[in-house]
Amino acid sequence: MLQRFILSLRPYFSILLILSILSSCKVGQNYQRPITKLPEQFSPQASTADTSSVAKMPWRQFFQDAELQNLIGSALTNNFDLQLAIKRIEENQAYVRQTRYALLPSVNAQVAASTVTPSRNSLNGLSLENFIGTRHLEDYSANLALSWEVDIWGRIRRQNEATIATFLQTQEAANAVRTNLVANVATGYFNILLLDAQLDVAKRNLALGDTIVQLVRFQKKSGDVTELAVQQAEAQRQTADLLRAQLEQGLIIEQNGLRQLLGDWPGSIERGNRLTTYPVADTLLAGVPAQLLSNRPDVRASELGLVAANARIGVAQASLYPALTITGSGGLNSFQAQNWFAFPNSLFYNLAAGLTQPVFLRRQLRTQLEVTTIQQEAALIQFRQSINNAVKEVANALVQSERLQEQERIAIGRVQTLQGAVKNAKLLFKSGMATYLEVITAQSNALQAELALADIKRQRLGAMVEVYRSLGGGWR
Repeated sequence: MLQRFILSLRPYFSILLILSILSSCKVGQNYQRPITKLPEQFSPQASTADTSSVAKMPWRQFFQDAELQNLIGSALTNNFDLQLAIKRIEENQAYVRQTRYALLPSVNAQVAASTVTPSRNSLNGLSLENFIGTRHLEDYSANLALSWEVDIWGRIRRQNEATIATFLQTQEAANAVRTNLVANVATGYFNILLLDAQLDVAKRNLALGDTIVQLVRFQKKSGDVTELAVQQAEAQRQTADLLRAQLEQGLIIEQNGLRQLLGDWPGSIERGNRLTTYPVADTLLAGVPAQLLSNRPDVRASELGLVAANARIGVAQASLYPALTITGSGGLNSFQAQNWFAFPNSLFYNLAAGLTQPVFLRRQLRTQLEVTTIQQEAALIQFRQSINNAVKEVANALVQSERLQEQERIAIGRVQTLQGAVKNAKLLFKSGMATYLEVITAQSNALQAELALADIKRQRLGAMVEVYRSLGGGWR
């Protein structure tokens, strides 16, 4: 009996072999990266196209400050945005695991028992009573049901391509979050160093203001100046004191913001470096624009979106063609419970195959193909836009880094000049050769120059971070 059952399935095995060969067909175009015309260099001023790039440096190597390394490490572990990005990866990874079984048939097991007693006046009741001698009918079955869509046109395989591309896109999106997070933590850390430096300047000027107020008051006692001079000197001292209070407030807020990036509660930030002594790289190797395709996570994520959109066109095209579905079931069936598992008399099976060709679905399938084609074209535009934006960001960061070096050199000379002017104004005022207004003006100018110098130094550090980020560094 079993041998005869196996022999009866031989024609179906032949059909399955033919279908397996047919299933090697796949509609839709395989993805090919579109031709993108990139400049050879980030700026016309660049004399060579060196392929070395700081983007390939791990962030621990790029940022060698121990306190900053600890902050970045903590952020990469505890930041909420990054944790959400990782959860999106895990979600899409579950779908990828599902694609491994997408080409296999679905199998369902069923065990059922039923009893029917039709009325004496019904056709079923009369038939049962006449032919079987009873109106009571029972049915017991245990079977496996199989359903398999043969992927002749590659619809399932194209859908798998889209699913995998979406999964890889979430990975690149997480890397982009890491890149931005590293840059934001470094920028926040340098902002704190800036506020520390500006607070030191404000405190020094406050101490200098106290000295000038005492000096003017002494001059008033000797009759050389009026109360107006004392008031002007006191107002200048109060300006420095107000700036101190504002900077202290900004320092607390900036530290709280940085701790939020770390996924922590508000509090202070440990820092062992000073803005004035923090090393700034004068030259940063940028490589060539073509490397952005492999270094920038957001560019790679944009391209993977294009890969997924291209695969969805294949899905929409395959939906226009006939779908071949094979169904089958087999198991044990009996109308008496005692014979339910009597083998082989209770054994049954059936196997069927059918083609389903869409004829009229109110233009749904054609519209779906048109929409996926438009979405693929939009994804291509977004891919090219992401490359264009990346090149622009790198070019701007390099220009900023270069020009800020010159600005810092000028600002240092200006601070030295104005600090000398303050000393001279004090000496001249003591000797009666300068007015109190000249002393106050010199002090005010020196204060603004020192604050500006500190800000330019922070801008240089920020430009260094931006070059690293825009090139795609930080996720390694």
